[in-house]
Amino acid sequence: MPELVLELNGRTWTLDASRPYTLGRDPQGDITLDDARVSWRHATISWNGRSWVIEDHGSTNGTFVQGQRIHQMEIGPGSAVHLGNATDGPRLNLSGAAAAVAAPQQAQPQQQPYVAKGASPGWAQQAPPQQQAPQQQAPQQGWQQPQQSAAVPQQQGPGGGAGAPPVYGDRSPTTFHQFSLGRVMRIGRALENELVVSDLQVSRNHAEFHATPDGRFEIRDLGSHNGTYVNGMPIAKGGSALLGPNDIVGVGHSTFRLIGDRLEEFVDTGEVSFSARHLTVTVDGGKQILKDVSFGVPEKSLIAVIGPSGSGKSTLLKALTGYRPANQGDVLYDNRNLYKQFAELRQRIGLVPQDDILHKELTVKKALKYAAKLRFPADTTGQEREARIDEVLRELKLDIHKEKKVTSLSGGQRKRVSVALELLTKPSLIFLDEPTSGLDPGMDRDVMQLLRGLADDGRTVLVVTHSVAELAICDKLLVMAPGGSVAYFGPPEEALNFFGYDTWADVFSAFENYRDYDWAGRWKGSQHYQMYAADIDAVAPQSVHMPPPQQMRPPKPQGWGSQLMTLIRRYVSVIVSDKGFLALTVILPAVLGAVSLLIDSDKGLLVNPANPKTGVHIPNGTATTVLLILAVGACFAGAANSVRELIKERVIYERERATGLSRSAYLMSKVIVLGTITVLQGAMVGAIGFSSREIPDKGLVLGNAVLLELSIPIMALGFTSMMFGLIISSLVKTAEKTMPLLVMFAIIQVVFTGCLFTLHGAVGVNEFSYLMPSRWAVAAAGTTLDFNNIAPNTDDPTSTDPLWDHAAGAWTMDMAALIVLGVICGFFVARFLRRHEPEVMRK
Repeated sequence: MPELVLELNGRTWTLDASRPYTLGRDPQGDITLDDARVSWRHATISWNGRSWVIEDHGSTNGTFVQGQRIHQMEIGPGSAVHLGNATDGPRLNLSGAAAAVAAPQQAQPQQQPYVAKGASPGWAQQAPPQQQAPQQQAPQQGWQQPQQSAAVPQQQGPGGGAGAPPVYGDRSPTTFHQFSLGRVMRIGRALENELVVSDLQVSRNHAEFHATPDGRFEIRDLGSHNGTYVNGMPIAKGGSALLGPNDIVGVGHSTFRLIGDRLEEFVDTGEVSFSARHLTVTVDGGKQILKDVSFGVPEKSLIAVIGPSGSGKSTLLKALTGYRPANQGDVLYDNRNLYKQFAELRQRIGLVPQDDILHKELTVKKALKYAAKLRFPADTTGQEREARIDEVLRELKLDIHKEKKVTSLSGGQRKRVSVALELLTKPSLIFLDEPTSGLDPGMDRDVMQLLRGLADDGRTVLVVTHSVAELAICDKLLVMAPGGSVAYFGPPEEALNFFGYDTWADVFSAFENYRDYDWAGRWKGSQHYQMYAADIDAVAPQSVHMPPPQQMRPPKPQGWGSQLMTLIRRYVSVIVSDKGFLALTVILPAVLGAVSLLIDSDKGLLVNPANPKTGVHIPNGTATTVLLILAVGACFAGAANSVRELIKERVIYERERATGLSRSAYLMSKVIVLGTITVLQGAMVGAIGFSSREIPDKGLVLGNAVLLELSIPIMALGFTSMMFGLIISSLVKTAEKTMPLLVMFAIIQVVFTGCLFTLHGAVGVNEFSYLMPSRWAVAAAGTTLDFNNIAPNTDDPTSTDPLWDHAAGAWTMDMAALIVLGVICGFFVARFLRRHEPEVMRK
């Protein structure tokens, strides 16, 4: 069987076809590559009986052959494979010639130097030996948070810069680039940039470093979609900022720092430490629902959070993700304050809520397609998004389900799809809220094993769960006590022994029976506390001084118009895929219009009939009754269309809003799509209700188009009722509460149409009726039909309703009032939507 020789930076490995070889950063692997862009277990090379094959194991940054990302591919002598980056990742050259076997455990390949595209050789250098410190590894027990300054070696760059603060703990730069005075270094995803960053969060031409003649440096944003950050704060789109010796520039998943005239690059590949220090959350009235929570976890960890109801698990999750920052304390993302640098770091955090965050009516592939369109920069091509989606589907073994509707999947598979959505942007931290809720034990195990795999591949995963069956596969366990304090933090296998019980059921019973017991004090007085949390807890708590809101709010990856079009297309796809809803939108207005035909069908008059003996016109009660039925039908159909739309998508909206979704674009997508459906329904109701009856020969505003003039108020009434339905949907907490409110809304509209009793002259009641859309719609149609003559005030025939005046001005005023009501509703819906957003996103 043939041998294969791998060569990397002068080192060689001879592979025997009798067994497979693993490649990655794992020191226990066969071929260890010390490069931050390479995953822990990145790929495997093996002989399949016919040829050598390389298989990627779902690595974070990918395996590339001839610039194309591959999953599995036959290779042989003459091939070249890049790991972690298609252009400058570690390059494996393959040959079939005999070569010396280098023991991978004894000699680690050096990091591949980065050569910037189109630059002279002086632009890139190999990192000096003192900067190639081994990457920090977490010990099995007693892991301690690296100190903020002492852990970082003093680095003396060519320009003399020393003592710079840490960027990623004590890690060495991924690579660095020599900077010359007067030069410009452009950063971006496109290959024509001097510094190519293979990251879909980065725009094609993202930013530029400028070295000015006076020796100063600045960073200029080139109109990037996801923003350019200096020390975690976004600079203005298209703006610039001067850089000091210790300033840190963030672009996508990469961070840059200038040391003298050398530009150091740190690539965040997912292996980050994470810690919480003294988190305290206080609600109105001074009650603390989270009390002094501190813990720290190393990179590539799976942490489970358990506790009884009322122990603050959900509050803790919101505090850790920045959704609702704690009143006191810090959340540190590799020694960077998440709260103060949320705008930049939020791109590296994934959150999977308990409920699904995808539209169940869509197929898996289509749902991820729309999500990627909203999250990636506007200059990302469809091919790039498609490739990333396929990559994530393969990693999570969902590629065989990609054409299935989400609603047809099992509970565990749907949870995988939600995880897939978050993995699109390659987050380093993934938080999950009750991912196994409602799943059977087998699916529970599958989901937890999925999370274990995500952590092993170079991510930090924190899961809030009620299930205790699979805690053993976690690295650390955080147990919350009633009241929001920490009762235990450490290895899960030691937890029951710490509490002195045999089962978790006994532990939770103890929490319930001894709610006033000082569980936090018991924890802090234990040996486990000294081993796993004492150093982190030793830092004094402090109040959170938040940056200005405009500095915390993340930029929008897509422009407002682009977001609107994507949301409209997605919403139309959801509606089209729901055949039941489509049928109802046609049947409902048809039935409501047809019902009106039963009213005095033998007369068929919507005008004053003439007395056959005297020829004098007499009042016609049929007109008001018919218009009442049509108005109520339009109200009910419009409100029914929208009353559930916001509440059923609330979890999706909350998550997408945190990733940069525009609130107004989201609301306008609902208004446009639902408004179009409702207006068409109103036209159908009006056409059926009016066309078969005798109506005036000429209208007040549209002349001979009397049928249209009568139908427009019905159409506008449906639209405004739809806006009222959105208000209901934005206010309620559960979808079940929408139906009683819908019925109440429809009944109120019946009362205040003015068709049942005279409103004009009724002090207080008449003024209140001005808030009702049915009042104005009936009045507009009534002006055309001359209601003051058709249905005069029987108590006082001389008293006429000014809203019913048979004049073009009255029709125009009634329609304007109806439209104004719809606009006011839209304003309130936007305000109510604000309550369901991450706190940092609220204006």
